[in-house]
Amino acid sequence: MFLDPRKIDVSMSTAAKEAKKLEKAKDLERARMWYEIAGGLAIYEGDAKKVIEYFGKSEKIPPEIEYPILKNPKKAVAKAQEYYETYLKD
Repeated sequence: MFLDPRKIDVSMSTAAKEAKKLEKAKDLERARMWYEIAGGLAIYEGDAKKVIEYFGKSEKIPPEIEYPILKNPKKAVAKAQEYYETYLKD
């Protein structure tokens, strides 16, 4: 989760495309980073389905890392949305 995802200069879809491109090129470390960025932006957008997709893909890249958010993504996204509504008022 990003504390202020408005400061991220790429969109969720751009981050996901970059991750897929790097994964195909076998640059797995950078692919994982881009999947994590896409997943963090999915949290901000409140899209639990995309959170599962992006963190799930990141989790499968060696060395495997477990992401606790995947245990209950809907609840995690809901809590994140509460944070964003409270602290990211313009």
